[in-house]
Amino acid sequence: MADVKLQVRLREERGGKLARAMRAAGDIPGVLYTSRSGSEGSQAIVVGARDLRTAVSGSGGTHAVIDLTIDGAGKTHPVVIKDMQLDPVRDRVIHIDFHEVRLDQPINTVVRVHIEGIPHGVEMGGVLSQPTHELNISVLPTAIPEQIVVDVSELEIGSSLRLVEVDGLEGVTFLDDPESTVLATVTAPIAEEELEPEEGEEGVEGEEGVEGEEAGEGEAADGETPAEAPAGDE
Repeated sequence: MADVKLQVRLREERGGKLARAMRAAGDIPGVLYTSRSGSEGSQAIVVGARDLRTAVSGSGGTHAVIDLTIDGAGKTHPVVIKDMQLDPVRDRVIHIDFHEVRLDQPINTVVRVHIEGIPHGVEMGGVLSQPTHELNISVLPTAIPEQIVVDVSELEIGSSLRLVEVDGLEGVTFLDDPESTVLATVTAPIAEEELEPEEGEEGVEGEEGVEGEEAGEGEAADGETPAEAPAGDE
C-alpha cells in the first residue's frame, strides 16, 4: 500500500467553544493515542480538514497506515484512524482519533475486494453480483495489500465464490468466516414472462363476471308473470 503522509499540530487548549472555532477555520480537533503510559499516552492535536481529505482519498481510504508528523518535526508516527465523528447534518468530520501502531506487529484492518474476469454464467445470460466489498484482515502495517483480487471467470449460473475458496496471501490472515462469507454469485436472469401476468388471467375473471350478470338478468325475466290481456279485448 502506498505511503500516506499527514501533518498535524499540537493544541494546548481544549473545550467546545475552541473546537467550534477550529472547525469554522477549516481545522479538525483530534487526539493521538500512543503506546506510552500516563499523560504521554495521548496528545491533543488539530489537523487541517483539506489535508485529512487528501490523506484518506487514496486506495487505502480511512483504513490506510498514515505517517503522521507533529508540528513539522522530522520524526513520523505510523498511525491508523481509530475513530471519526461526523456531523449528522453536514456529513463532515468534526473530531478524529489516531492510534499509533508498531510496524513489527500485526494490526486488524479492512481491505477492498476486487473481482476480475467474466464468469461463464454471465456469458450464458446470468447476472453477476458482489455481496461482499470489504474483508477484515490481520497483517503487518508495512504489508497491507491495496485490495484482494478474486477471479470469478469459472462461476456458472447458480454458483457462488466463498472466502474459503480464495487463495491466501503471504502474511495476511482473513478474519471473516470463510464458509459464510460470499464474495460473488451468478444467478439466472428473470424472464419477461415471470414479470408479466399470464395471458387470459384477467380476461377469465371478466368473462365470469359478465356471465353471472347475464344469468341473473335471465332469471329475473323468467320469474316475471306475464300480464293478462284485458277482458274487453276478447
